[in-house]
Amino acid sequence: MEEEHFDVRAADLGALNSMTKYPSIPTYHTLDPKNGSLTEGETVPFSGPVLGTEKVDGTNARIISLPDGNFLLGSREELLYAKGDLIGNPAQGVVAALREVAEGLAPVDGDVVRVHFLEVYGGKVTAASKQYTGTKAVGFRLFDVAVIADYRAVLGREAAAISAWRDGGGQPYLDEDALTETAALHGFPLTPRLFRVDGADLPRELDKTRAFLAEHLPETRSALDDEAGGQPEGIVLRGPDRAVIAKARFADYDRTLRRRSR
Repeated sequence: MEEEHFDVRAADLGALNSMTKYPSIPTYHTLDPKNGSLTEGETVPFSGPVLGTEKVDGTNARIISLPDGNFLLGSREELLYAKGDLIGNPAQGVVAALREVAEGLAPVDGDVVRVHFLEVYGGKVTAASKQYTGTKAVGFRLFDVAVIADYRAVLGREAAAISAWRDGGGQPYLDEDALTETAALHGFPLTPRLFRVDGADLPRELDKTRAFLAEHLPETRSALDDEAGGQPEGIVLRGPDRAVIAKARFADYDRTLRRRSR
């Protein structure tokens, strides 16, 4: 029996939304949910090469390219626009920033769902926008791409099972080389690449990690104009194959170290 062609109009959009959400990234040092402080020495383990990229303070966005030639735009939590819509949800400026970009993307190659994950920032997106622009400019940076070949099986699961699949690492991401190639092919600016180090050389102490962040990212590399404040949010640590990933934010270390010094 021949498999039916995908049709977004007949798809379960709730399941599709869940399948293509970006999962939460753990903090490099364990974050205590009770007080928001980081725990000394308890880190995400890395081995081999580790790539450091700038973590941009904006809003998570998605371009979801579908097998039938259509695309959807989404924020971290919800779908905002479908190809051909006259009106899109204006939430956080995602549609305004990405609609023309999505319309210019080549369709997916084969029976897969492809998701470009981007950070839309600047403008009035977050309270930190002034760190990237003084003229309310809006920009975006690509930070991951997932290509989901078994999307039919995933979409057929119960809601809780789709969430567990996603949060358990089910989304297949491009490795660093393929991600860089895709960004160049489609003209997407990547989140700035800062360094490569061996996992054994990453600091484990809180104060040394804070110094490590300042050394490698003294100011943002994602400024949109000369009037930007320049204060960065943090660094994302990731293996070249993206099997391990963690985030380290200046604010988390500053808050923890202040409390410890009292």
